[in-house]
Amino acid sequence: MSLGLAPSPASLPDTIAAARAGRHRRTRRRLVVTSSVGALVLMLFVLTLAIGSTTIAPWRVAGSLLGITDDPLADFVVRELRLPIAVTALAVGMALGLAGPLFQRMLANPLASPDFVGVSSGASLFAATAIVIVHASGLAVSGAALVGAGLSALLIYLLAWRDGITGFRFVLIGIGVSELMLSLVGYILARSSIFDARAAMRWLIGSVGQAGATERHALLAMLVVTLPLVLLLERALRTLELGDDLASGLGIRVEAVRLLLVVLGVVLVGFATAAAGPIAFVALMAGPIAARLIGPATGGILTAGLIGAAIVLAANLVAEHLMPTPLPTGVVTGLVGAPYLVWLLVTTNRGGTGG
Repeated sequence: MSLGLAPSPASLPDTIAAARAGRHRRTRRRLVVTSSVGALVLMLFVLTLAIGSTTIAPWRVAGSLLGITDDPLADFVVRELRLPIAVTALAVGMALGLAGPLFQRMLANPLASPDFVGVSSGASLFAATAIVIVHASGLAVSGAALVGAGLSALLIYLLAWRDGITGFRFVLIGIGVSELMLSLVGYILARSSIFDARAAMRWLIGSVGQAGATERHALLAMLVVTLPLVLLLERALRTLELGDDLASGLGIRVEAVRLLLVVLGVVLVGFATAAAGPIAFVALMAGPIAARLIGPATGGILTAGLIGAAIVLAANLVAEHLMPTPLPTGVVTGLVGAPYLVWLLVTTNRGGTGG
């Protein structure tokens, strides 16, 4: 007599076959979605290079990038004027898109985004301080932002540590530290001159057009190093989502892996913020969008990174060409991200998944 506790020997092959078919179906879906998002990123990248006061046809853009045509006008517009902005938008979006789900899935909270857990605000505080008090600019401001992101994350990690890290405590302490740092930013701006405050606010809004060559090259080099590490750690991240006890039983060094994931997330956010300022809500949106497209149990870190790149590229196109006057990229991501945050809060509270 079967009590339904386990499949009978006769049905075991069918169960295994069904499991394999489901895994293959999820893999196909992930590949199709990731390829489609990659194609969207490529299209937005080419549009960024093609559209402007002088419109360049896509085939001329391709010829200029590949060096197979002799077109001085296209070469100057594409390579000198627009390519740095397009590359920065792509790299910043990729970095933020990778960092968002690292925090969200590691801490099991959809609100555990660098925008809210103090990493971005730490970068903003140090950058604003460098601009207003030291009168720094360029690379010095980027370096200050990178240091601020790291020190802020370290402070939150130490305050949240109680024989380990839990997502709920990390998020609450991160929100508290974030609000403190944003208050300090407001104080610094209030005590500064109009000229310094304007310069700081321009940086604090975030725009891919403000990155210099050094910041852009540093961001690209960081992505080359961290992207393979993130993809290698994705399996460990999925194991952590099963719970600390089960993950430890499966051979995962829970706190060591969690610390490494935090470090990678901070490095991604820090370099992206150093290059373009705090581009709001990209890290928050990319992971959940990827999970809805490919399913929450199939990884999707790379897909989230590509979605982040698509968001920033699209936001930059809207900010530059569809607004009455050109705006910083962060304004558009904020306009899109704020309603998304409200929707996320409502659905999280209804589902009871907010931690």
